[in-house]
Amino acid sequence: MFKNYLKTAFRNLWKNKAFSVINIMGLTLGMACSFLIMLWVNDEYSVDAFHKNGTQLYSVYERQNHDGQLSAFHGSPGVMADEMKRVLPEVQYATNYAWNDLSTFEANNKINKEDGNYAGQDFFKMFSYPLLQGNAITALQSPVDIAISKKMSEDFFGSPEEAIGKTVRYQNKKDLKISAVFDNVPKNSSVQFDYIINWQTFLDNNSWAKDWTNNGPPCYVMLRNGTDPRAFETKITRFLDKYNKEQTANDYIRLGIERYGDIYLHSNFKNGELSGGRIQYVQLFSIVAIFILLIACINFMNLTTARSVKRAKEIGVRKVVGAVRSSLIRQFIGEALLIVLLAVIIALALVMLILPQFNELTGKQITIPFYNTSFWLSIASLLLVTGFISGSYPALYLSSFNPVRVLKGSLKFSRSALWFRKGLVVFQFVLSIILIIGMMVVSKQVNYTQSINLGYDRENLIYIPLEGDLTAKYKLFKDQVLNMSGIKEVTRMTQNPTQIENGTGGVEWEGKDPRSGIEFTQAAVGYDFTKTMHAQMAQGRDFSKDFATDSVGYIINETALKIIGYKNPVGKPLTFWQKKGTIIGVIKDFHFNSLHTAINPLVLRLGENIEWGAALVRTEPGKTKQALASLEKVCKNLNPKFPFTYQFSDEEYQKLYRSEQIVSQLSNYFAFLAIFISCLGLLGLVMFTAEQRTKEFGIRKVLGASAGSLINLLSKEFLLLVFVAILVASPIAWLAMNKWLQDYVYRVDVTWGMFVIAGVLAILIALLTVSSQAIKAAVANPVKSLRTE
Repeated sequence: MFKNYLKTAFRNLWKNKAFSVINIMGLTLGMACSFLIMLWVNDEYSVDAFHKNGTQLYSVYERQNHDGQLSAFHGSPGVMADEMKRVLPEVQYATNYAWNDLSTFEANNKINKEDGNYAGQDFFKMFSYPLLQGNAITALQSPVDIAISKKMSEDFFGSPEEAIGKTVRYQNKKDLKISAVFDNVPKNSSVQFDYIINWQTFLDNNSWAKDWTNNGPPCYVMLRNGTDPRAFETKITRFLDKYNKEQTANDYIRLGIERYGDIYLHSNFKNGELSGGRIQYVQLFSIVAIFILLIACINFMNLTTARSVKRAKEIGVRKVVGAVRSSLIRQFIGEALLIVLLAVIIALALVMLILPQFNELTGKQITIPFYNTSFWLSIASLLLVTGFISGSYPALYLSSFNPVRVLKGSLKFSRSALWFRKGLVVFQFVLSIILIIGMMVVSKQVNYTQSINLGYDRENLIYIPLEGDLTAKYKLFKDQVLNMSGIKEVTRMTQNPTQIENGTGGVEWEGKDPRSGIEFTQAAVGYDFTKTMHAQMAQGRDFSKDFATDSVGYIINETALKIIGYKNPVGKPLTFWQKKGTIIGVIKDFHFNSLHTAINPLVLRLGENIEWGAALVRTEPGKTKQALASLEKVCKNLNPKFPFTYQFSDEEYQKLYRSEQIVSQLSNYFAFLAIFISCLGLLGLVMFTAEQRTKEFGIRKVLGASAGSLINLLSKEFLLLVFVAILVASPIAWLAMNKWLQDYVYRVDVTWGMFVIAGVLAILIALLTVSSQAIKAAVANPVKSLRTE
C-alpha cells in the first residue's frame, strides 16, 4: 500500500512539473528562512549560558530616582564588590568589572596591542573560563597579577606552558606577572577579552572609582547555594545608604539584581525597571519565521486545491472501486509529507550555501549542528508539523468529493470553501504588508540615526589613544601635528565623545536644593574642544590656554543649565568634586550616547594635562590618508614603544547601532521573501479560479467578450483581496512599529505615506502576479473549453 502511495505521489509530481516546482519552491524558501532564524535564535539564547554557576551569578544595577524621574543601569562604585562580599553573608564571591581596554604589552622583544579588562580576584571562581595554566584561587590574587588567553600566550611565548610565571610590560609603565592562562573566550560569551588584570590596577589608574558617589563599572556577585535571589534583592535595596551620604529624600539610589545570563537579551531599562533588549529581536524574528512558514503552508494548500479539478475524477474512481476516505486522507497527507521532505532537503542545502553570507551579515559564527540530536529532532518535528498543516486541508477537502457528482462532471465547490481560500490569501498579504511597513520604518529609523545632527561633526574626526610617552609629550605631539598638512585641529578627551558614561553626584552650585542629589555625566577635555568637535557654544567660551583660571573653569551643556537654573550662568560658581570654580561656557546639547537615551546633564572640566584619554584630531576633507601617514610618523617618533592605533568617529558611532542595522537588512530580506511566497499563493488561487471558470470564459469569448474585459474580470476579484489585506494590516503595523520606536528617545514618525507606499507596492506586485495567469486564461482558445459540451 505504501509503495503504491509513493508511486502515485511521484507520478503526480512528475506529471505536473510546473505545479511541483512552484509548490516545492514555496516550501523550500519558507523552511530555509525558518532554519536560518532558528539557528540565529538558538545562538542568541546560547550567549552566556555556558557558565556552570549561571543560576547563582547576578549583576547589581542602580535604580536612580531624581525628583521622581527613574532611571537604571548596570553600574556601581568601583569598590562595591569587595564591600558586598565583606558585609553580606549571602555573597560567596564578588567582582567589579570595567570596560574593555586596548592596551600595549611588551614581552620577548615583541610589542602587541591586546584587548582586555580588569576584574577582582574572584573572577575565575565565578565565571567558567577554563584555565589551561594556573588555578582560579591564585589567578588574580596579587595587584601585579595578569591572566592571559591562549592566543595571547602563543603570540608572546609560543604556548601557555611557556607563558605561565613570565612577566609582561603593561603600557610601558608596570610589570605584570602571568599568573594564569585561560582558554580563548568562546564566541557565545557576551564579553570578549584576551587578558584580565587585577582590579587594583584599575583603581590605581581611575581614582574616581574609589568614591562612593561615583559609578560606572558593573558589579557581579555569586550567591551562595540556597540563597533566595528575591530576598537578597530586597535586602540590598538600600545598601548604598550607608556609603553615599549625598542621597536625599528626593534623589536617591536603590539597588536591584539581574541574573547574569539574562543581561545579553534583557539589557534595557524603562522608568527604572527592566524592559526588553535584544530579546525583542529574538521574539520578532521567531514570529517572522512562524509567519513565513505559515505563508508557505498556505501556499501548499492553495496550490494543491487549485489542482484538485485535475484529480477529481481520480478520486471519484478510487471511491467507486472501494477506497475509503481514511485511506485517501492518508494518501494526500503522505504526498504532502513527501513534498515537505524534498523541501527540507533542498532547504538544508540552501542554508549551507548562504550561511557564510548570513554570518557575515549578523557578525556571528553559526554552524549547522549536524551531530546534535536535538537539531534533528527539531527538523523531524518541523517536517511532521508542516506536512500535517499543509496537507490536512487538501486531504480533508479532496477526500470529501462525492464520487457520483465527480464522475457525472457536475463538481462544484461550495461558497465556504472559496471564502476559506480567499481568507488564506488575505492572511498571507496581511503578514507581507506588515513586514513591508516594518521594513520601511526600521530603514527610516536607521537612516535617521546615521544622518541626525549630533551637535558635532563626526566626519573626518579621528581618535588616537594617549598612552606611553604620548601622555607626557602631548603638547609636543599637538604642536607637531598642527604643523602638518591635512590636519586642522587637535584636542583631547578622557573618553570617546560617542560614548561618555561616567556619572557623578559631586556637583554643587548656588541655590542647589540640599535634598537634590542628581547625577551629572562628566569628562575632562583639552583646549579648543568645541572648535575641534565643530560643536557650538550657546553662551560663554571654550577652554583656552590664554586663560590661566580655566583650571577651575567648567563648561556645562544646556540640559545641565536647565537643572542648575542660572539665568546668566557665565561667571557663576560651580563646585565639582569639591573643587570650587566658575562656569566659563554653556555648550549646546550634543549626543554623547545612543539615541535610545535622552541627553544627560554634562559637566566638562579642563584636562589638558591629564594622564589618560585620547587625542581628537580633525582632518581636512579628502586628506584622511595623508593625515594618517603624518600622525603615524609623529607617534612612532614620540612613542616608539607603542604601536600606532586610531579609530574613526563615524565608525565608532555606527557600532552603537549595529543591531538596528542588522535588523533593517534582515527585515528587508524577510519582507521580500514574504511577498514572493505570498505571490505564489495568489498564483495558486488564480490558477484555481481560472480552471473553475474555463467554460465561462469560453462562452464569454464566443459571445464577443474581449481579452481585456476577461483579464479585468479575473483581476479585480483578487485585487480586492489585497485591498482588504491592506485595510487589516495597516492598523496592526502602526501599533507594532510605534511600540518598537518607543525604545528610541529620538525617533522618526510613522507617517501615512508609508502605508500608501506599502499598499501600492502590494497591489502592483499582486497585479503582476494575477495578470500573468489572467492573460493566459483570456487568450485561450474557447473551442477547447467548449468542445466537450
